[in-house]
Amino acid sequence: MRTAEPAPESDLTARARLRNSAIEVFAARGFGASVRDIAAHAGVSAGLITHHFGSKANLRTECDTEVVRLYRVLKSDGIARPPAQSMWMIAELDDYAAMFVYILRSVREGGPAGKQILEHLIEEAIAFSEEGVASGVVRSSRDPAARARYLVTSSLGGIILQLSLQPQLELAEVGPTVRRIVDEITLPTLELYTEGVIADRRFLDEYLRYANHASTTESETTP
Repeated sequence: MRTAEPAPESDLTARARLRNSAIEVFAARGFGASVRDIAAHAGVSAGLITHHFGSKANLRTECDTEVVRLYRVLKSDGIARPPAQSMWMIAELDDYAAMFVYILRSVREGGPAGKQILEHLIEEAIAFSEEGVASGVVRSSRDPAARARYLVTSSLGGIILQLSLQPQLELAEVGPTVRRIVDEITLPTLELYTEGVIADRRFLDEYLRYANHASTTESETTP
C-alpha cells in the first residue's frame, strides 16, 4: 500500500509495516479478519503483532489514524496540483484503493469506530473547503460546516448504496471495485460540483426568504 508521501522514519519500522498490512487485510476481508489473517498476509507470526499492538482493537485504532492521515495527504495533494495533474491521479488509483475500501467498510459497519472516522472525514472536508475558498478553487458557503457534512455523508452514502444494489461490486476485490466506482461517479460528481443542476437561483432565494421568516417568527414567539 502506497503511503501517499515519502515515509517518515517511523514508517520504516516493522510496526508500521504491520499496520499497513492490517489496513490491506481489513479492506479486503472486513474487520472480522483475525490477527492470524493479518500475520499470514504480512508473513510474520501472530505473536509479533500482539507484541507490537497488544490487541486487535489497538491495531485497528492505529489503522484508523493512518487511513485518515493518508486521506488528508491525498486530498491536499489533489488540491495543490493543477487540474490536469489531478486527473492523472486517477491512474494511480490502485495505490490508494485499500484506503478507500477501508473507509467504506468502516462507515458501513457503523459503531463508534465508524462514526469517529466519519467525523474525521467531515473535519478534513471543512479544512479542505476553507483552503479551496482561500485559493479561489471553491465557492464560499453560507454554512461551510453544514455543506462539508452533506457532501461527505451523501457521497459515502451513495457509494454504500451502490454496493448494496450491485452485488457484483465485491469489496474483497479492492482495486477493480474502487476503479469501477470511480469510473461511474467521477463525471456526474464533477458536473454537479462545477455546473450545478438548477438553472437559476429562484429556489435558493425562496428558501432563504422562508428560513429568514421562520427564524424571525421563532425569535418573536420565544419568551
